[in-house]
Amino acid sequence: MPHNPYARLFAIPGATAFTLGNLVARLPMGMFSVSAVIMISGARGSYALAGAVTATGLAATAVVAPWTARLVDRHGQARVAVPATVIAALGSLSLLLCVRHGAPDWTLFVSYAATATTPNTGGMSRARWAHLLKGDARAVHTANSFEQAADELCFMLGPVLAALLCGTLFPEAGTLIGVILLLTGVLVFAAQRATEPPPQDRTDPSAGTKSLLRARGMPALLIGFLATGAVFGSLEVVTIAFADERGHKAAAGVVLALQAAGSCAAGLVYGAARPRGPLGRRHLLCAAAMAAAMALPLLAVVTTGSLIVLSGALLLAGMATAPTMVTAMTLVQRRTPEGRLNEGMTLAVTGLLGGIACGAAGGGWAVEHLGTAAGYGVPVAAACCALLLSSARACATSTPARRRPAAPHASHAA
Repeated sequence: MPHNPYARLFAIPGATAFTLGNLVARLPMGMFSVSAVIMISGARGSYALAGAVTATGLAATAVVAPWTARLVDRHGQARVAVPATVIAALGSLSLLLCVRHGAPDWTLFVSYAATATTPNTGGMSRARWAHLLKGDARAVHTANSFEQAADELCFMLGPVLAALLCGTLFPEAGTLIGVILLLTGVLVFAAQRATEPPPQDRTDPSAGTKSLLRARGMPALLIGFLATGAVFGSLEVVTIAFADERGHKAAAGVVLALQAAGSCAAGLVYGAARPRGPLGRRHLLCAAAMAAAMALPLLAVVTTGSLIVLSGALLLAGMATAPTMVTAMTLVQRRTPEGRLNEGMTLAVTGLLGGIACGAAGGGWAVEHLGTAAGYGVPVAAACCALLLSSARACATSTPARRRPAAPHASHAA
């Protein structure tokens, strides 16, 4: 058996095939919104309309995605993900045609809302690892770290690829190529039936009826994802504004890519390390590191005002986000009842996306009213909120662990 923890993962039969398909399917997640903004603003001359259309799609996804994930858990990944992806692809193509042929504005909103059926490919991949590695907590830790690094890589490359395609080919190229990649990736992923988790047992009448929001510890975790998303959303908006203020708006993408690169690298290193101590304590320490690291961009801007120094600060700050996300996702897996893992993962991603939207709005308000330097206080505040939530959750779960001696032993098995 290979000593490299990642080599051990991909020694599992079928793991490489479903991972490659999932990565191809996941890359467009970082392409679609940027492509839509470029396409709509170029054709209609309105960034406000482009922003409203993409916000509508995000809101629709927040409502529809958990239901799609529940269907995936109940009926199987291949059986649900493929038709759901086809519907989403038709929504993107409809948006492309409506923009291209000057259809009324309301058709853009309807078309983009249809893309909300896009399945959570990252969640499905994590569910496969959990199924294949059941009982091996260290391997699950490595798999979750790899998936987080893959998320960062796709969201780092996706916007760059979208802008390149739309700028060098034609405005609709980013959306069109994104649809092709999404369909191809999901079909390859779904074809790997040997690694697919079995559907939830529907012979149990009580299965799947209880809301996951009532699961022990889940509400605090989801609010924590909301706060973490606010860190990402506010950093993006404030950094773009800071670069624009200094006449280097085009460099904002590169600066933000450094943050994602730092997170990607940290995720891979964290996954290769042997996890020590209870999972809840590790999450608390990671959240504390993220809160401290988010002060670095603020200090860089206040003390130097240099975009180069800010780039280094964002690189270091990004290194603290991946371990926090990895431990949080693992906690969601622990709190989610068996057979509903896709739904639990999707709720976490929905909370993250909602936080990104709130953080973007908060960061934009701060830049507008307080200045770009003060705007970097928003991700600091959001990271502190995530830390407080983690602390509260740790305190809440530590009490029963002292009353029942068996509980800490099970927790430490993480």
